[in-house]
Amino acid sequence: MNDDDKKSTLEPGDENLSSDLNGETAIIAWSELVRHFARGVVIHVSVELDLVETAECLTRDDVEMLKKWLDSGVLRRASDDDARDWTAREPEFWCVVTAPWVLVQEKSMQSDSLDATPPVLH
Repeated sequence: MNDDDKKSTLEPGDENLSSDLNGETAIIAWSELVRHFARGVVIHVSVELDLVETAECLTRDDVEMLKKWLDSGVLRRASDDDARDWTAREPEFWCVVTAPWVLVQEKSMQSDSLDATPPVLH
């Protein structure tokens, strides 16, 4: 992502939202996310959740589902402790932008042996 991050043109009523979001996922290193973390816009998505489904719920403003995930801790703003851990380990993340948020999900070691596709495709 560069300084001119593209703003999402995805609309909540878009019938192809899930496939569009899936097409916008990318693998990114922590070092490339640091400036977004500093702006307070990095959202940590637990591996228990599907990254694309989470982005879709955020885009559609599905308050009920988002609240459930936030309350259970599987969706949360990245913390200073996360940043320290990620700085020490330099992991890679699956990432998708739903402006202004940058949703990240740590890429698991198991997916290293797979092709470069998000954990769950729609």
